[in-house]
Amino acid sequence: MSNRVKEWAADRIIQSQIDKYLNKDGSDFIDENLIFSSIKKQQNPDKNYIREIIAKSKSLETLLPEETAALLNCEDSELIAEMEKAALEIKLKVYDNRIVTFAPLYLSSKCVNSCKYCSFREENENSVRRVLTMPEIEREIKTLAGEIGHKRLIAVYGEHPDSDVNYIAESMKTIYNSKYKTRKGFGAIRRVNVNAAPMSIEDLRILKDVGIGTYQVFQETYHHETYKKLHPAKSIKGNYLWRLYAMHRAYDAGIDDVGIGPLFGLYDWKFEVMSVLLHARELEAKYSVGPHTISFPRLEYADNAPGLDETKSTHLTDEQFKKVVLCIRLSVPYTGMILTARENQKIRDQIIPLGITQTDASSKIGLGAYAEDYSKQEAVRQQFILGDTRSLDEVVRSLAKQGFITSFCTAGYRCGRTGQKILDALKSGHEGQFCKLNAIITYREWLDDFASPETIALAEPIIQKEITEVKLKNQKMYNALMDYYAKTKDGARDLYF
Repeated sequence: MSNRVKEWAADRIIQSQIDKYLNKDGSDFIDENLIFSSIKKQQNPDKNYIREIIAKSKSLETLLPEETAALLNCEDSELIAEMEKAALEIKLKVYDNRIVTFAPLYLSSKCVNSCKYCSFREENENSVRRVLTMPEIEREIKTLAGEIGHKRLIAVYGEHPDSDVNYIAESMKTIYNSKYKTRKGFGAIRRVNVNAAPMSIEDLRILKDVGIGTYQVFQETYHHETYKKLHPAKSIKGNYLWRLYAMHRAYDAGIDDVGIGPLFGLYDWKFEVMSVLLHARELEAKYSVGPHTISFPRLEYADNAPGLDETKSTHLTDEQFKKVVLCIRLSVPYTGMILTARENQKIRDQIIPLGITQTDASSKIGLGAYAEDYSKQEAVRQQFILGDTRSLDEVVRSLAKQGFITSFCTAGYRCGRTGQKILDALKSGHEGQFCKLNAIITYREWLDDFASPETIALAEPIIQKEITEVKLKNQKMYNALMDYYAKTKDGARDLYF
């Protein structure tokens, strides 16, 4: 590591922007004693108690720790079936019958950290290091927005001075300013979510000013001792609390749309689910609004990552992973839930009906992977290995077979429906009404601009079913919808409610 990089890294953590959030006794909000005692106390939950918890979830109320612990420990097949039914009911009530799609875009692989489970760790000499230039980013967006048809991205950055907050801001502007002609209209990215290292309040204000979507930071593992073992103390990421309070700083910087989650497989999965609940409840208590999204990436193979052997005992089975998703859906019923292409197609098809709201498609996670020939050296060019590499067209088709409409909507964010406003709208069901209208319009737009004939054939009955539902519920909304729908079919783009 050069002196320049060392000097940059030395100034990243601002202790005062940790201390201000701690409890009066200096502790943080991940109360391990509470977590372990709750799990132990609820070892054999009563059937009636589980049904009471399910009813509470369906009222869209965040669960208490002991209630989530009971769900995690429930092994009764009949009750689990009831939990699964409730999970889908909650999702439909809050987010309607739609699945939002996005693509990950990796912009830098240089990193000053040494996470033992990651191929981008600073010591890994096998890894191909790179930071995309602005012209290279434009080429990626031409493929993503102009050829595939994505409307939103999760832009992913390593922690390094070459991809600092100024680079992130410039890259976001480049992405937003790129626009490409399609079959009937134009393609462009309308929302840039950011997965990046924890930042100071001052840096986060810079990203707020350039139009950041969701700010996403994963704690990796909430277990203090395991976190310490996997993240060397001398690295920036070795500071557990700097990472834990990243979302507090985001809210204080004016970013009220945040995404959280652990990396499942680093520690006990029940502990991590309980911690996610405590994180959501902490944000609700301090800012009156919880996380907009919760993700649950599962640990996958990464090139030259010794930590994978150290965590073999905590890797999740598929059945445990399904339970993770189910319990998060019921525990934080208002939140969006992101299922990624780390998982294979079979698992994704099984998990989506458990309350998923977002998933990625046509995903490539190497630097420059969308626009360049990416047939060689994949393991050393990307952070981990993906489980599902289907195209967006294939994923849209698969969702249609399951009865879901794919939404490319980004309207709520641009209309200011974020933070407390989005939370209130989600809990009341009002946001779902807007979402249905905008899903129909953006579905039509994407089908006309990008879809294959096979996908269009499967999608048309879905879109007509959605239109019929609007007509039955609200004639005024139906009339407005059909006006926009006709304009979209004629080539108008980016219409929304």
